[in-house]
Amino acid sequence: MNHPAIPRPITFTGGRFDRASARRTDKAWLASRLSDPSSRFLPMHELRGLIELDGGPTLGWRGAIDVRPWLDQGATTIFLGMADFAGHFAVDVSAADDPKGPPFADWGKFIDVRSIAPDLKPGEAAALAQARSMIDWHDRHGFCARCGNPTQVADAGYSRHCRNDTCKASHFPRTDPVVIMMVTRGDRCLLGRSRHFPKGSYSCLAGFMEPGETIEQAVSREIMEEAGIATRHVRYHASQPWPFPSSLMIGCFAEATSEAIDLADDELEDARWFDRDQVRAMMERSLDMEAPLRIPPPLSLAHQLAKAWIEGREPA
Repeated sequence: MNHPAIPRPITFTGGRFDRASARRTDKAWLASRLSDPSSRFLPMHELRGLIELDGGPTLGWRGAIDVRPWLDQGATTIFLGMADFAGHFAVDVSAADDPKGPPFADWGKFIDVRSIAPDLKPGEAAALAQARSMIDWHDRHGFCARCGNPTQVADAGYSRHCRNDTCKASHFPRTDPVVIMMVTRGDRCLLGRSRHFPKGSYSCLAGFMEPGETIEQAVSREIMEEAGIATRHVRYHASQPWPFPSSLMIGCFAEATSEAIDLADDELEDARWFDRDQVRAMMERSLDMEAPLRIPPPLSLAHQLAKAWIEGREPA
């Protein structure tokens, strides 16, 4: 008997860590995890993750003794969570002079997150996204937004505290919500391209949510602003952490009630209606950078929204 294939989770989803948020403020517990021989550490160099390629690719987890020099130097270290009864951390080793030299040459290779994530197991890609987003946030928040004084890492990496005793402000990692939507009208969908897209690439419309908006309001506003299309029946489909630097992509479907495209606000270079056969062909060419028309690769939520539409899996 043939069974249908289990669909692969969307890239960067499927994280398996228990983030143990109730324990992150316990300094004694954290210290014990940092020194525990069973704890695992993922070195990150300039936001690239250490990847083992022999028999992989897989994340290049190391033991505490391997990364002790960086821990002792005060390198940014983020508690990612517990899995298999062991603590898992990301450690920023960007201070290393030569990321291709020892000891890294014996451990693996530092590879860009976007390029390696599709080849990793879902749980590993999710861990890599978490590590990249968190370290990038710490890189950007070394100084207090309230008084301008230096800040320091606290709560196992999930906050930074101002060192100024008269300020003492706490700062927390942020996630920026972005709506991305498949706009449909009958058997056609609306795709657009901005000027910075690679030649021939079209994608779902997307934009950042604004304060005070619901998801539905943001979807309708962005579609109207970018393409002049009125919509109704906004439905949530799926979400995706997007660690570039730290967004949450909120994938939706929306039904268009008009079809005359108006690019008045100049956000898009072009927008068009495509039928299912066209989108199916664009999906098949998504990895061909020479193709005249294509959509983003399977890594992206835009691709997954198009796939759901082609397969008739859009939410009712």
